[in-house]
Amino acid sequence: MSPILIKTIQFFLSLSLLIVLHELGHFIPAKLFKTRVEKFYLFFDIKFSLFKKKIGETVYGIGWLPLGGYVKIAGMIDESMDTAQMAEEPKPWEFRSKPAWQRLIIMLGGVTVNFILAVIIYIGMAYSYGDQYIPMDSLRDGIWVTEKNIGDELGVQTGDQIVAIDGEEVENFDSLLGEIINGNTITINRDGNTIEKEIPVDFIATLLEDEDKIRFISPRLPFIVGEIPKESANKDSGLQVKDQIIGIGGQSITYFDEAKSVIERYTSQEVDLRVRRDGREEQIPVVISDSATIGIRMGALSFDEMEEMGFLRLETRKYTFAESIPAGIDKGVTTLVSYMK
Repeated sequence: MSPILIKTIQFFLSLSLLIVLHELGHFIPAKLFKTRVEKFYLFFDIKFSLFKKKIGETVYGIGWLPLGGYVKIAGMIDESMDTAQMAEEPKPWEFRSKPAWQRLIIMLGGVTVNFILAVIIYIGMAYSYGDQYIPMDSLRDGIWVTEKNIGDELGVQTGDQIVAIDGEEVENFDSLLGEIINGNTITINRDGNTIEKEIPVDFIATLLEDEDKIRFISPRLPFIVGEIPKESANKDSGLQVKDQIIGIGGQSITYFDEAKSVIERYTSQEVDLRVRRDGREEQIPVVISDSATIGIRMGALSFDEMEEMGFLRLETRKYTFAESIPAGIDKGVTTLVSYMK
């Protein structure tokens, strides 16, 4: 069987399961509150159904349009857009006749099931795979502050090693932003000196002014060539995608954030780049533009690749089954809150 066909079948089976579980979230409380459910459909049945069977007062079926599913509840306008029954007097078994709290539970049933399913999946992932993270102490040359104005307000700069928030050691890079937002003081190591600074009370407001810049702190990244545009003056220079630039005009660099100040010295000049390619070093002459750029786009490495190159360390936190339950719930709640924002 074709791999594409197998993946297609797996996709539709997964989609069907998610839809059915979601619709059960509406169906079950409706039945518990003695509300009539006229239809329970996987996929939409516009014009015709692939399958349908009436059991009791409910028609169960499979539609042909795989864009979701629905339960048609008497006295409620839903995906079926059946408004005719709303012109009649309310019946005791109809949705609109039920108390507000019951109507609310019926309406929220689907998303509640989605959330519970997500938590179960997160629990399973935590138990099976654990959580992979970047220990803060593995960032050997500190952090990269990608938005200088935000870093200045917080009082941090590229190369700082963030030691603690509110006196508590920061272990996990992924949790750093949340700890800063909720913290009062930040302790950093800069050039061998320990400095403690107050976190501005309105710092979260600064971050929310431009959500594209909210992740203003990153691990320091090597300068990897990601793309050489056709219009670049250096398209025929000999540079290749995935080259790691480790020197500019005799000045060694380790990280991308070090390159700008060095490149600016050679504006409108030709300069040799030292690159690492397939384990060996090469010299590549390039032209620096009037705007102090090389005319390339930066490439990205996976954290696994960065670990192999010695830029950071990855660790995995393992959970027992009992430990995976609160970890999964916490992940579910955190994800939900991030979507609500």
